Amino acid sequence: QVQLVESGGGLVQPGGSLRLSCAASGLTVGRCTMGWYRQAPGKERQLVARIRLSGSTNYGDSVKGRFAISRDNAKNTVDLQMNSLKIEDTAVYYCYAEPFGTQYNYWGQGTQVTVSS
Repeated sequence: QVQLVESGGGLVQPGGSLRLSCAASGLTVGRCTMGWYRQAPGKERQLVARIRLSGSTNYGDSVKGRFAISRDNAKNTVDLQMNSLKIEDTAVYYCYAEPFGTQYNYWGQGTQVTVSS
């Protein structure tokens, strides 16, 4: 059974930093495309960052230069380092996994990030 469990969300002031972590079980993160998405109230879910099997990454335009995705194969985790946070980064952040060679995808339950003064 695949599980993705996010942690690290919370309340932070504008300009601050947070680090989200996604712990995976039932799959190997190094054999998946892994990603972080977010959804703000009244808006569609959008890509934040993605890391492929090769290690290549891509980011949503609004977070480029501020966020960084990384993968730890030994721990089977994927992290999202978020710096210079803005109020508009407030959303529920979801971890995503797509095992290579399959059409399946999996989602975590989400973790709330609130940026407010």
